Amino acid sequence: MVVQLRSALMMFFILTILTGVAYPLAVTAIAQLLFPHQANGSLISKDGKPIGSTLIGQPFDDPKYFWGRPSATAPFPYNAAASSGSNLGPTNPALIETVKMRVAALKAADPGNDTPVPVDLVTASGSGLDPHISPASAEYQVRRVARARGREEAFVRTLVSQHTEGRQLGMLGERRVNVLALNLALDATDPPR
Repeated sequence: MVVQLRSALMMFFILTILTGVAYPLAVTAIAQLLFPHQANGSLISKDGKPIGSTLIGQPFDDPKYFWGRPSATAPFPYNAAASSGSNLGPTNPALIETVKMRVAALKAADPGNDTPVPVDLVTASGSGLDPHISPASAEYQVRRVARARGREEAFVRTLVSQHTEGRQLGMLGERRVNVLALNLALDATDPPR
């Protein structure tokens, strides 16, 4: 019995060191060496201070900024500690009402825009943290943003084009626009005050 207990404790100790210490340290070291930006949260800095991540959306509601996908996280939008979707199906009355309110808010922010509202501007992603919108969603907002900033639509459209990312490896996913990166680029083009 003592021999078995000693063997079990020794295996417990060895596996704890291997899987609880050595393996995490090795993976962390490899990630820091090969992918330091991603391993540290893909942070975006402005004036030396982190202001966001390319991986997590941020709420924007000022008309001079592009707005991202709605977030279903609680107790506040884009809460990375509470990543989740709304879990409401497409025929759920609560989702239908929420989408109607979001469409109305977009129409109120840009009353002359009669183009159909892209679906990703009124529905949350599965994680509730999506930092991207589709190029169609960015195009839908160009007029409002240009008017609010006193810029030509062509200028804003060019910035959108410059910040449109292609499919990963040329075939995975869809083309997308990182909202935070685009809004920072817009701010950088504003004349100094």
